[in-house]
Amino acid sequence: MTAPSTAPAPSRGGRWIQQWDPEDETFWNETGEKIAKRNLLFSVLSEHIGFSIWTLWSVLVLFMGPEYGLTPADKFMLTSMVTLVGAVVRVPYTFAVAIFGGRNWTIISASLLLVPAVAAFAVMKPGTSFSTFLLIGLLAGVGGGNFASSMTNINAFFPLRKKGWALGLNAGGGNIGVPVIQLAALAVIGASGGPRVLLGIYIPLIVVAAVLAALFMDNIENVKNDTGAAKDAAKDAHTWIMSFLYIGTFGSFIGYSFAFGQVLTNQFGRTPLQAAYVTFIGPLLGSLIRPVGGWLADRYGGAKITLWNYVGMGVATAVLIAASMQKSLALFTVAFVVLFVLTGLGNGSTYKMIPGIFQTKALAKGLEGEEAAKYGRRLSGASMGLIGAVGALGGVGINLAFRQSFLSYGSGTGAFVAFLAFYALCFAVTWVVYLRRPAAATQSEAAAETKPQLSYAEV
Repeated sequence: MTAPSTAPAPSRGGRWIQQWDPEDETFWNETGEKIAKRNLLFSVLSEHIGFSIWTLWSVLVLFMGPEYGLTPADKFMLTSMVTLVGAVVRVPYTFAVAIFGGRNWTIISASLLLVPAVAAFAVMKPGTSFSTFLLIGLLAGVGGGNFASSMTNINAFFPLRKKGWALGLNAGGGNIGVPVIQLAALAVIGASGGPRVLLGIYIPLIVVAAVLAALFMDNIENVKNDTGAAKDAAKDAHTWIMSFLYIGTFGSFIGYSFAFGQVLTNQFGRTPLQAAYVTFIGPLLGSLIRPVGGWLADRYGGAKITLWNYVGMGVATAVLIAASMQKSLALFTVAFVVLFVLTGLGNGSTYKMIPGIFQTKALAKGLEGEEAAKYGRRLSGASMGLIGAVGALGGVGINLAFRQSFLSYGSGTGAFVAFLAFYALCFAVTWVVYLRRPAAATQSEAAAETKPQLSYAEV
């Protein structure tokens, strides 16, 4: 979807940059890097607040005791629907960057977060109907869209050789909004405060994020709304294969972020305060390690890191099943935290694969230099929104799986068995598509391109 200009230097008018070529090393070292890093910083801030608002209801449900009249199934349904909206809005948010500009859309998307925050402040009290909570919860889904627009915007600012690190840092800084709001909830609960206190903290922060984006971010003039790129990305099998793999990593991260506290309270009898003491640890570590996943993918290849990461996720899930059956809270908590860390690592490595895959396809077509870079940016930018949206749907599946598991078995064990099978399938897909180098594919690529090129194993 995004196609930055190839002109060698930027000029500024308002907050617009007319020319942008991050692949030009001279331009990058003299001018581009400073601008890109400044935009990355304030993009992270806005996305961070967006993630906090998206996952707001993962902590609000901890405040909702018996006086609210909601069952565990009601709460899982509520968080599932919030996750669903956050996934769906990622698609239009991806294309909004090209229509409005990265800076302009960051201002708009940050300001929109006031709607769910103020609405939740108004209705958060006993006696409110479940349908009202559900409706207000759906509004919080707009926070999930900030990720897609932020990633698409930052993808255009950085050269291919820096994308793993930049996208990992951008996403990790956003993801960390999950544990931060959980820590804030812990402080509020510990101080015997109510949910409105928590919301009162975030409403002014939203305003700050929007104002800073207006003051310090930029739009890239020649990032064009290329609907042809969107169609091409949707037709490309790799977009949907990577969407499937991202369900396993990010879908797990966001799904577990919503569900962890509820599993502890419903399966192990923890109080909201006791649950809050540990629920933030997994999302925090998973967010912090996401840039490491991108860095490892830059160095060793995203497909290799993703493959072995799924092995680790499978092992951690097997331990969770054993801990759940043995009713061992300590082992269960440690294994869950490890699983969170692995989801974060996999998030970084899978997202690094996206631009690498399309760059590899460009080389296989005989393209080179800036022409190959433009092809890769065009399709990777368009595909990121689709991949991010489908990946987030995994969070919906996880919460629905937990809901059904608790209804059927009174615990989350059944859900973890299903997750283990899914991770095994993700491992197989990664191996077959990106690492198993069939002879026919190798010969085809060799015929299309005689000079050295990347293989999918190196993406």
